[in-house]
Amino acid sequence: MSVAVNSRSSAKSADLHLVTTAARRHTSPLPSAIQLREELPLSAALARQVQQQRHSIRAILDGHDPRLLVVVGPCSLHDDAAVLEYAERLAALNQRVGDRLLLVMRAYVEKPRTTVGWKGLVYDPALDGSGDMAAGLRRSRQLMLRLLELGLPLASEILQPLVAGYFDDLLGWAAIGARTSESQVHRELVSGLEMPVGFKNGTDGSLGIACDAMRSAAHAHQHFGVDGHGHPALVQTQGNPDTHLVLRGGHGAPNYDAASIATARAELERQGITPRIMVDCSHANSGKDPLRQPEVLRSVLDQRLAGDGALRAVMIESHLFDGAQSLGGELRYGVSITDACLGWDGTERMLVDAAVRMRHLL
Repeated sequence: MSVAVNSRSSAKSADLHLVTTAARRHTSPLPSAIQLREELPLSAALARQVQQQRHSIRAILDGHDPRLLVVVGPCSLHDDAAVLEYAERLAALNQRVGDRLLLVMRAYVEKPRTTVGWKGLVYDPALDGSGDMAAGLRRSRQLMLRLLELGLPLASEILQPLVAGYFDDLLGWAAIGARTSESQVHRELVSGLEMPVGFKNGTDGSLGIACDAMRSAAHAHQHFGVDGHGHPALVQTQGNPDTHLVLRGGHGAPNYDAASIATARAELERQGITPRIMVDCSHANSGKDPLRQPEVLRSVLDQRLAGDGALRAVMIESHLFDGAQSLGGELRYGVSITDACLGWDGTERMLVDAAVRMRHLL
């Protein structure tokens, strides 16, 4: 008799567990990547532009083009009007300095969070926690298409692998962040991407994770994934030969100085990886002070002019105005709501100065 009672009790507990578990998760349908691409298509002319932009970025990273690659723009996109104004200014500046610098605009629609916070335009386009991801996907792709129409190459960080298929046809360059460079899923994803990709060093400043990631992504893989319709699929990739190292500092210490660059170059060579290095002028390299980014860029240029050909690219966090602001209340136009950025005036000065200095190499 006690056995039967215990069995009934166990069954009730199991049923309660299922109900409780179901209540913790709710799903809503999203458009598939193919549906969104059909709704907001990339024209044939823009597709050719993206391919040419990828070719130009590869040429710089491979050392065939002596210009400096500069990935620059807002930490994240949140206001279409401010983003388009920034992009128009950047496109005009690209015309002035394009013979010495290749400017690629940051179009980051996902943001990693240490704990919680606003995750980016894809996740919460209304900035109010409503989380309308269907609208976020559409708005993000639409905004990226408008940026491409200005002639700018685009860059973004790939954070959620399922999101990549919605935008990877639009990007000229992509990043894998310090917290995800160790992820096997991201390495497999990169091995099938048709664009150059930068892996950031670990948050502690270590190089091993990024080096392992580049070697992994260069190889062919068979892995679980989804097709363009969102169905589970076996994905087979050929490997991506166009990866490189991004130095972003770590644990509050920079790693853009000559000694750190020499260490990175030696480690890449030791592992049989072509030394192609980008310096992130923000994050730990600037001590999280965006106004120090010009100082970092000057140091990189000093080293490049002194003959360090492995330094081929930089990244800069920049918006219309200096600083950052928190969500809540009335937002200031052209100010980041994630990491603090350098304003346009300072950005323009530093890039014009960089272009002048790069004349000595061209």
